[in-house]
Amino acid sequence: MKIDPIEKVALGKTGLSVSRLCFGLGPIGDMPDTYGYKVDAERGRETVRAVFDSPVNFLDTSRNYGFGRSEERIGEVIRERGGIPEGFVISSKLDRDMETTKFDGARARRSLEESLKTLNVSKIQLLHVHDPEYASSLSDVTGPKGALAELFRMKEEGLADAVGLAAGRVDIMLPLLKDWDFDALITHNRFTLVNRNAEEMMDYATAKGIAVLNAAPYAGGVLAKGSATHKRYVYQVASAETLEPVARVERICAKHGIPPGAAALQFSMRDPRVASTVCGVSKPERITQTIEWARFPIPQAAWDELMALPYEAGDPEATRVYSPG
Repeated sequence: MKIDPIEKVALGKTGLSVSRLCFGLGPIGDMPDTYGYKVDAERGRETVRAVFDSPVNFLDTSRNYGFGRSEERIGEVIRERGGIPEGFVISSKLDRDMETTKFDGARARRSLEESLKTLNVSKIQLLHVHDPEYASSLSDVTGPKGALAELFRMKEEGLADAVGLAAGRVDIMLPLLKDWDFDALITHNRFTLVNRNAEEMMDYATAKGIAVLNAAPYAGGVLAKGSATHKRYVYQVASAETLEPVARVERICAKHGIPPGAAALQFSMRDPRVASTVCGVSKPERITQTIEWARFPIPQAAWDELMALPYEAGDPEATRVYSPG
């Protein structure tokens, strides 16, 4: 199956046209607690420039990635260029107050105002409510004066073209997807070569016409960087036992001469339920590498072996301690 990562596809019913590959710019916000490495401001800005200069027209960020540093670095490049490239789509997210964890409508409004100012834009094309499971009260998010009601009000006001839900726990997301008329969703770490926790939700979203964005196809980086040196899984230090499913993927890829990152990326991109796959990048050279991996020829024999591997269906982040840094 030939994959064109820069092919533009309709993002569900939103009217937006996006590339099948999306660059996630959380890592440029300098988040060592999450990713295990630091990113200085200039490297972050250089990465944004490379994204804007690439044939991909889609990036994803959030108000609280790196305590705001991700949006700051994107906004600095937007300002120096006099605006975002023509046809480019920015996805960002409303976030809870990180000190109080409150996430009501008033906080959602402040989050949007901060994003618009920081990014130097007048609207966010695709705007999500982010991580409601970490809010002090889910009812603050879902109630009549909550973050979700405010999100849909922002769409009515023309401050967003489309609205989505970006979160982790499927047991939180699925009821919200049934109760609210979202245009899109972002799931992360839960549809990879080693985990399929999000499949039921993806099936539901597809049937309902909700665009599915699948983020973190490398399971937090290890499927791209290698389990021998990157001993982390879904943003946490991992044991050899936890990393064994990754090692099985690596052995098959080595047998067929395939970069494991290419297989991990294409696993997501070849699924018809996935509109676009969100890959985190933190330095300019990753832009070219990711596009090359998306186009890397993978023989059917390799896919047969990879798809025959056992995989986890539970929540891979069940024990994760969240940090925006």
